[in-house]
Amino acid sequence: MRIELQKRARVSTLFSVLSPLLALVLTLIGGAILFWALGKNPGSALYSFFIEPLLEVWSLHELAVKAAPLILIAVGLSICYRSNNWNIGAEGQFTIGAITGSILPVLYPEWHSPMILPLMLLMGIAGGALYAGIPALLKTRFNTNEILTSLMLVYIAQLFLDWLVRGPWRDPQGYNFPQTKSFQIEAVLPEMLASGRAHWGFAFAIIAAVALWFMMRFMLKGFEVQVLGQSERAGRFAGFSARRMVWFSMLVSGGLAGLAGISEVSGSIGHVQPSISPGYGFTAIIVAFLGRLNPLGIIASGLVLALTYLGGEAAQLSIGISDKVSRVFQGLLLFFVLSCDTLIHYRIRLIFAGSQAEAKG
Repeated sequence: MRIELQKRARVSTLFSVLSPLLALVLTLIGGAILFWALGKNPGSALYSFFIEPLLEVWSLHELAVKAAPLILIAVGLSICYRSNNWNIGAEGQFTIGAITGSILPVLYPEWHSPMILPLMLLMGIAGGALYAGIPALLKTRFNTNEILTSLMLVYIAQLFLDWLVRGPWRDPQGYNFPQTKSFQIEAVLPEMLASGRAHWGFAFAIIAAVALWFMMRFMLKGFEVQVLGQSERAGRFAGFSARRMVWFSMLVSGGLAGLAGISEVSGSIGHVQPSISPGYGFTAIIVAFLGRLNPLGIIASGLVLALTYLGGEAAQLSIGISDKVSRVFQGLLLFFVLSCDTLIHYRIRLIFAGSQAEAKG
């Protein structure tokens, strides 16, 4: 006996629209079972995880802080995935963007100028884009698999960051802690409101999402992304270049990841340290697919995934669970999103050896 997936003759429009919501409901059911297995009350645990973080104003600011990098990275990844280019290394591009954007405040701490923050943001974008350009170059020049190359570059970036903050960039007056000097006030990304921690990185994320939605919806470049993503051969007949699309999608994706990196370091942390991300680059993959690769949908899905980070922290204090539970939630959500989408387009067939032999006869 074997299991096969058979493409459905007609795809249900209703289930296609409801697929992310169905995946979220299944994730909540799976989470309730998980909490029950851990000996926790499922209702209380889910309340602590998803409701409690939304009850206070400061929590909403924290939600925006955590959603900003997820939305920025996922919007860029959506362009890659819709063009059939599989950038899995956004975590590395996030890290390199944070490093390159931090060069000025770390190496020139005495420079006080209103120009420093715009330059930092531009350098962060450039660093992330150039790092994403490495797998783009390898794919277009040597036909290498961008999934593998972009993923391996993540670990190079993380090790490079660790070496910097423990070596050349370590603060000599930091009591031997592996971190740089704190950024001068001109190098800190300001808060959007007078009270709260939500900084302008969240505004960057919303602007990027709306801009790329407009491109995909109304511009020729968006049409090119969709055509080449569905059929490279059809794209060639239309005069589109698959090679140029690899570069375009990877550079846009890497640039936005780099912007997320420097925004996180400048707006939330205030210095560079060995750990600047709880896995935003990988979680953003879930955000992109939960948002159906639609930039506007990604705003909503980014807030949902940010809630799992915030809820995980709240649940650790209120019911005493491990921080790894939030990762389990994220994994369950990705599993159910992909499963629901697959079953909408395909039906499962069980094929037995006897029936196969009869069919051949």
